[in-house]
Amino acid sequence: MTVIEKLQQRRAIRQYEQKPVEREKIEQLLQAATYAPNDRMREPWHFYVLQDDSLKRYEEMANAYLQERFPTKPHLVASSLEVIQTTPLVIAVTADKVVGDEGATKDNEFAVCSAIMSMWLAAEELGLGFVWRTRGVGLVHDERMHQFIGATEEQQVIGTLFIGYPAETPTTEKKRSHFNEKTTWL
Repeated sequence: MTVIEKLQQRRAIRQYEQKPVEREKIEQLLQAATYAPNDRMREPWHFYVLQDDSLKRYEEMANAYLQERFPTKPHLVASSLEVIQTTPLVIAVTADKVVGDEGATKDNEFAVCSAIMSMWLAAEELGLGFVWRTRGVGLVHDERMHQFIGATEEQQVIGTLFIGYPAETPTTEKKRSHFNEKTTWL
């Protein structure tokens, strides 16, 4: 299968089998991320792997966050927590900040986004489902996640990756705009 075909078939998988992801496959995902392009070879990423006990602690933190954010929506809180409870592997990914250089910090964010996409494509090849979360249970924009993983002041959380063996097979193709609708030829 070509890269373009893989990109066309890529889908966010949100339902997983209750089966742990083997360490060898996790390491392959992490290795794939390191091949991402990055300005001046800064390799600005760091990966925090959550499984088992750390995943249970993450669920507790997410519960507190969701209870505060949605106090009148217990159904939303419960369904959001179920996402964590049924995901066997979560990886939080940070990008390094470059103090005094906003441009380099942005370049690092872009590199980490590229690393995450590399992981996503590798996950597909390894038979794993993958979804990149930022809002809600992703907790990317909440200081609690930063503290939970022990990130330094020079790191910012870019994404929380939920990974496992798919318990669903997306059958519908997502409608995408034709590139001409989003392109200006100069």
